[in-house]
Amino acid sequence: MPVDGRQVVDRLRVRRLVCPVLGCGRQTFREQVPGLLEHHQRRTVRLTRQIAEVARELCGRAAARLSGQLAVPVSRTTMLRWLWRLPAPEAPVPAVIGVDDFALRRRHRYATIITDAVTGRRIEVLPGRDADPLEAWLRKHPGIQVVCRDGSATYAEAIRRALPDAVQVSDRWHVWRNLCGKVQLEVRAHADCWAAALNPPLPGGVHEQTTRERWNKIHTLLGQGVGLLDCSRRLGLALNTVKRYARMPEPTGLRIAPAYRPTLVDAYREHLRRRRTEEPGLPVLHLFHEIKELGYTGSLNGLHKYLNQGRADGDRPVTTASRAARLLLTDPDHLRLKQTALVEKITAACPEISELANLVSDFAALLTPAQGNDVKLTEWITATRAAALPHLHSFANGLELDRSAVDAGLTLPYHNGRTEGVNTRTKRIMRQMHGRAGFDLLRHRILLQ
Repeated sequence: MPVDGRQVVDRLRVRRLVCPVLGCGRQTFREQVPGLLEHHQRRTVRLTRQIAEVARELCGRAAARLSGQLAVPVSRTTMLRWLWRLPAPEAPVPAVIGVDDFALRRRHRYATIITDAVTGRRIEVLPGRDADPLEAWLRKHPGIQVVCRDGSATYAEAIRRALPDAVQVSDRWHVWRNLCGKVQLEVRAHADCWAAALNPPLPGGVHEQTTRERWNKIHTLLGQGVGLLDCSRRLGLALNTVKRYARMPEPTGLRIAPAYRPTLVDAYREHLRRRRTEEPGLPVLHLFHEIKELGYTGSLNGLHKYLNQGRADGDRPVTTASRAARLLLTDPDHLRLKQTALVEKITAACPEISELANLVSDFAALLTPAQGNDVKLTEWITATRAAALPHLHSFANGLELDRSAVDAGLTLPYHNGRTEGVNTRTKRIMRQMHGRAGFDLLRHRILLQ
């Protein structure tokens, strides 16, 4: 044991006892010291418990390095042995569980983790993310009543086959994330409508010309009665690309706005504009000396670059499809006054975007679980299908395919948030054991956390 940063070895002297019973398997044995030592151990119970805790938190080389600093030198293999000796916690399977997958090797190997959806306690880790392992595990635990999951059809099928009476709850965060992706596509599809009212026109480039040519070719084939799949084969484009262009009423002219970083010249932009308006032929060196007297601490080269980019002549477009979609998806109470005014301009410039903003607001209100949200969801889907928003139509169709689970997610208080948190900590464990841990050791560590 360590004392004041030094390793201390206790030499204990015990008695050797003799068993008087004839035929006993052990004729002699040594007396034990309860609470201090265990059978066949060379470390005290307290030190063994401390080493086991360090091994559980760090494992391997990291645990060995820390134990050396604590004056308890232990090798990494000993740490692994002590980690294996720790028994996995055994507790009854709760009635409400969460199921999610995580990557052992991204795009190659995955695993499934099962947790208590209320407390976040780890219950089991299964290899793969197929339906069969999960179905086999669920059949062994028929007392489960509620299962929280994401939109995975594989997990849904496994739960349906193993526990047909269990309630499946679709996680609200994943539903909202799917909606965010569709909203961004809708905003991008109507960029010509709302961007013209906000962004000054910019000269078109190669990207815009390519976009227009693709749109013309695809719509020409569609007008001739050619199907989407046949269009993708004839033009050598992906099927999703053909679908995206087919939904565009007009070839979009959206351009990516320059993402400039703040510079030291920004504080003198108004002075540069005024001086260049008064004297268009004023040399840059003269402007440099003027703003230098006003407190500019940058270089002449930085000023040249600033002026060549046109940042002093006028405001460049600052509203992209991603930013516009983000503003529409943000709670209005969390927007600044400037952002609120920008949202009003975007919705006023395009009737489709205005309708999209109303639908997003109505759906966001459903994310607070309450009775009757399933009826409101039906009304929302009906209103969405009546709107001229094809990307939102596909989102509504996806909700209908998993309708019972979505209804449960909008009406019941259960969710998969704690399971996602467990996955985040699992990634930390995997980084600690990267390249060395097999699935059995990883599973053991996850269950011990």
